[in-house]
Amino acid sequence: MSKETILDDYAFLVSETDEKGIIRFANDDFCKIAEYSLDEMMGKPHNMVRHPDMPKAAFKDLWETVKKGNVWTGYVKNATKSGGYYWVYATVYPFESCDGSKGYMSCRRKASREEIDQHDKLYKDLKAKE
Repeated sequence: MSKETILDDYAFLVSETDEKGIIRFANDDFCKIAEYSLDEMMGKPHNMVRHPDMPKAAFKDLWETVKKGNVWTGYVKNATKSGGYYWVYATVYPFESCDGSKGYMSCRRKASREEIDQHDKLYKDLKAKE
């Protein structure tokens, strides 16, 4: 069984990607929890931390929402470099930089045990239907 990393109450994971989901920035909290250095993450697809338990429907909803210019929120189970996992409550914002390039900012905080248990069950049900 893989090891769960529990975020501390003050952890705030932030990353920025381009329109295709390629990482342009990751803060120290994100790097620490995901177990990657910033150099390892830069220029890589954000789905490098996607956990196989996450249903396709969750990311389909995320991408459809942000591509319309809307903010997406939801619970995400991510994978760590060592094969473990962690849960977050994520908010993803579409934005346009001063230079005209577009991208997405993702801010994540600790999810409660109740929220995790509820979404773990929901995602297992959705995965079973894929």
